[in-house]
Amino acid sequence: MSDQVATMCDQLIKAVNVMMDPGTNQIYRLEALKFCEEFKESCTFCVPCGLQLAEKTQTSVVRHFGLQILEHVIKFRWNDMPQPEKVQLKNCAMQLLSTGTLSILEEESHIKDVLSRITVEMIKREWPQHWPDMLKEMEALTSLGESQTELVMLILLRLAEDVITFQTLPTQRRRDIQQTLTQNMDNIFSFILAILQINVDDYRKLVSGTAKAHCRVAVTTLNTLAGYIDWIALAHITNDNCRLLEMLCLLLSEGELQLEAVECLLIAISRKGKLEDRKPLMLLFDDLAINYILSAAQSADGVVVVERHYIFLKRLCQVLCALGSQVTSLVGSDVAVETPANLNKYMEAMLSFTTHHSQFLKSSTQIMWGTLFRHEILSKVPVVVEMSLKYLKTTRTNLIKTGYPSRNDSPSCEYSRMDFDSDEEFGSFFNLFRSQQGEVVRSACRLVPMEALGDAAEWLGYQLSSPIITGITNGTSEGLCSILSPSVVQWDAMTVFSECVLGQTFRNLTGEKLPIDQGIELLQAVLSYETKDPLILSCVLTNISALFPFVTHRPNILPQVLTKVSAPFWFCVIELSSSLAPRTRAVKNVRRHACSSIIKMCRDYSPFILPCFDMLYDYVKKLFADEALLMQMEKCALMEALVLIGNQFKDYAKQKAFLEELMAPVVARWTSSETSHVLSDAAVFLSYVGADQVSEQTKDTDVYGNNRVQLSYCLQAMLAVVKRSRWPADLGEATAGGFLVGSTPSGAPLFSNPCSSLVLAMLPNVLTLIRTQNNLFAPENLARLSPGYAKAYDLIDVEKNCVLGLPHPLIDIYDTPVYKGNLERMQGFFCTLYDNCYHILGNAGHSLTRDFYTIDGLAEKLVGSAFVSLDHVPDHRFRPIIHILTFQWHDFGFLPLVLSCPQEYYESLLCPLVGPLFTYMLQRLNVKWQIINQRSSSKRRLRQPTREVETCLDHVICVPMSTWSLLTSFPLALKDIYMNLLTISFVALSWKDTNICHRTASMICWNLLRQVVGGNLLPDAATWFLISTLKGLQLHGQHEVCCATLTLLAMLIYENLRPRYAELRAVMSQIPDINMEALDQYDHRLLDPKAQKFGDKKRKDQFKKLIAGTIGKALCEQFRKEVHIRNLPSLFKKPKPERDLLATEALGLEALFSPQRASV
Repeated sequence: MSDQVATMCDQLIKAVNVMMDPGTNQIYRLEALKFCEEFKESCTFCVPCGLQLAEKTQTSVVRHFGLQILEHVIKFRWNDMPQPEKVQLKNCAMQLLSTGTLSILEEESHIKDVLSRITVEMIKREWPQHWPDMLKEMEALTSLGESQTELVMLILLRLAEDVITFQTLPTQRRRDIQQTLTQNMDNIFSFILAILQINVDDYRKLVSGTAKAHCRVAVTTLNTLAGYIDWIALAHITNDNCRLLEMLCLLLSEGELQLEAVECLLIAISRKGKLEDRKPLMLLFDDLAINYILSAAQSADGVVVVERHYIFLKRLCQVLCALGSQVTSLVGSDVAVETPANLNKYMEAMLSFTTHHSQFLKSSTQIMWGTLFRHEILSKVPVVVEMSLKYLKTTRTNLIKTGYPSRNDSPSCEYSRMDFDSDEEFGSFFNLFRSQQGEVVRSACRLVPMEALGDAAEWLGYQLSSPIITGITNGTSEGLCSILSPSVVQWDAMTVFSECVLGQTFRNLTGEKLPIDQGIELLQAVLSYETKDPLILSCVLTNISALFPFVTHRPNILPQVLTKVSAPFWFCVIELSSSLAPRTRAVKNVRRHACSSIIKMCRDYSPFILPCFDMLYDYVKKLFADEALLMQMEKCALMEALVLIGNQFKDYAKQKAFLEELMAPVVARWTSSETSHVLSDAAVFLSYVGADQVSEQTKDTDVYGNNRVQLSYCLQAMLAVVKRSRWPADLGEATAGGFLVGSTPSGAPLFSNPCSSLVLAMLPNVLTLIRTQNNLFAPENLARLSPGYAKAYDLIDVEKNCVLGLPHPLIDIYDTPVYKGNLERMQGFFCTLYDNCYHILGNAGHSLTRDFYTIDGLAEKLVGSAFVSLDHVPDHRFRPIIHILTFQWHDFGFLPLVLSCPQEYYESLLCPLVGPLFTYMLQRLNVKWQIINQRSSSKRRLRQPTREVETCLDHVICVPMSTWSLLTSFPLALKDIYMNLLTISFVALSWKDTNICHRTASMICWNLLRQVVGGNLLPDAATWFLISTLKGLQLHGQHEVCCATLTLLAMLIYENLRPRYAELRAVMSQIPDINMEALDQYDHRLLDPKAQKFGDKKRKDQFKKLIAGTIGKALCEQFRKEVHIRNLPSLFKKPKPERDLLATEALGLEALFSPQRASV
């Protein structure tokens, strides 16, 4: 036997060396691997070979393989081993722990790991029933030296992870071990703390190698503590006057131990539970603990950035935030907790991280500051009010956007390189960080409104008086700033700060408290400021908008404000030699910003601006007279602003006359015979916009650009009017103004929109354009595109980035032209034109209401335009068609076209519209997903329209459920639509998109199916629903969330349909490895009304076991060898006491019926 073992060991050593040698041929490596695996599976003397290979004389690689053999035996052969062999293997394992390792500093970490795994695998199978002295044996091992002590800590840690964290045991075994651990936790915890205390003391006393050994043990002990602190009773953590927490605070000053100590501290302080149990955590506000925390926080910024120390700072910051969360929960609650005496020291520690060079650390404190400033009690404490002033001062620095990973112009850059992979990632983070700061600034303003306003005024005044510093610019015009110029960075930060402060000032200060004179003085200073730089001008516009509420107290300066805001409309045009010169992104943005600003003012303050309407209207007419002065965006913005103010006329005739005058040129151009001819024929349309012409690369030679501009302008003007024109919200004013035209059968008032006649006159050509645009994708029209415009219908870069989830470039986009060539301009034109058409349709229903839905043959017109040539329309252009039904741009405040439809038009409009659309969507998506399931390319692009369809189903089904009850008067149409919806929903479960599967299964499928469960479904339909769900489980079952929702859906289908459709049992019987006896029992409880009924949880568990054979597994789990751990006799199952209710003590119920009680 010994000779065989020796021979086999030699062969195994050679095989291991071959596998691990990087120069080995792949064929030899596979043969060696196969030999080793076959040995572990079939050899009868694995244990002696493993022990011999695990000897200290072998190399670490061979020793690790030997220990792996022992682990394999325990995991897969333990149940078949006789008891003497188990005892022998256990003794050998304990011997390895005692004498089988090198010194603690020499031994490899993977050797220690596998040794701990071996021991834990035996513990999971035998403790406590068959190994009651395990804990005592572990304690005895620690007396043998530092190496054994470390191994014991690793064993305890892995045991906690397997039993509590990962739960890799059967339920009964896990319960037995967990309850035994809980019962012995006093001893275990005291033992761990004693080991930690001893080794920390020895580490501080000793030097050189011995100190390192004790340090290693202390580190491992802290890691073990971290594995227990998050689940043991809070009483163990707070025992002995929070001795553990105090010890951890002391270790924050030890460089080698501080990271592990702070992680333990974080877990302990983050514990949830009853408030009274968490009350002892307030001891961390005592002088000793808070001083150590404050000292560690204030020494945060180092000259050299060390990764380990930086991670420690992050954890310490989390500790402070968790501690703040505890104090804000306890103070003011039912638990009697006073405001901590050292709250000021706590906030100083928080402020140290808020002023740190790391942007990540700064952001980590924001939520806690906001919670503190909003707290009902703590926010009134003087030290908190004082700290809010310091925070506002600090925020003025933190809002400045610095620290790009690619740059070296700030100490923050070094930290950013450790936190972010790119400037784009940093930019996305900083946007979120800035929004967090804005929320906290608003909260601080509630505490100190006047001081905050003073800070904002001071900073704004400083920027107005400071010279512009461009810094080093790349490619910008001479004298202009780039996005990274020092002045732009400062202006940007100041603008965010002043906007937050001013917005909160008008909410907190009213009447005489509002410093009107100071505000008007600031506004006058901003209005007097002149700059040629577009980036800074954009900040100036934001400040004017923020200060605009002061104008309501000084109406005389309103014309000056409107002039200043509208000036950027033609910014940079008059200075350029050619109005067609390419504009930079910064110029484009400042013009867009001016448009948004004036629209916002007219929307929010239209009654106040109404007296200036004539002046503004005359001003707009002068601007419109010069065709080259304004672009279509600025013209439409001014029209939109005028319409918003015109709504305040509250006179139907006057508003209608104004709109007719305003829109007269647009209506004339759009309804002309020339335009109708262009829009009605795809070939003529392509020629008109120049898509069939040779593409030149300069804008000057694009002679068809004016045609495109005119078409876009007409649509945008129409959209502006239909979106903004309204009747008065007050019924009395609407009636007096002539807007009321009748009432619905239910008595609701009906109003007429002043723009109805204009929009209805332009609508036919809109529908014609939609039909023509769909025809553009036909092969014969694609062939008409010139080679330079062959990709004119492709996704533009912005849409590509949106679909792919890519961030936009952050640094250089402001200095480049908006469009680089005619192709990109053509792509933008087609994209905008297509979207605007559907924007108009989506808004028309809500804005025009009855005037829109009473159009003769509306359904046929929509189907004949939007649904034409859909087979040729690409997926990215199919999305707006879905938005006809579910208009997704909710920031505009418009309801879906379907939801705005009056009930009496459901049959004539919705059924002809919804039915064909859902039928086509089912065919289109099903075919494409069948192709995509066979390959991975283009999957992400198809997911977008698929999710739009899923969202459409969600809106149509889950929101207006009452709609379907109203449609019951049209049974045939409803049946077709409903079956299409059901088919789409259940087919979607088998598409390779987990998000679609989860949302459809959880929100749509059962909501639809339960409406028809009581109807007369065909047996084939009933079985198809169940089969579709099981197919989804087979495809997505590896994902826990999808598995849970699909399992519940399958159970609901089976339980609701099985009593009427016996065919479902045949489906279930085809599931691989199903337990037919268990299925019979499930059916018996389901079908027999007298059978015992189980609760929801038990029914779900039973059903999940029944369908386990169809639940898909991840590839990494499909070939995993199962580990079986047998249950041992339970130690904790107590028999229920038998009690005689008649013989028990009195319950006091008879006192309720005593004569004394009755007399009362």
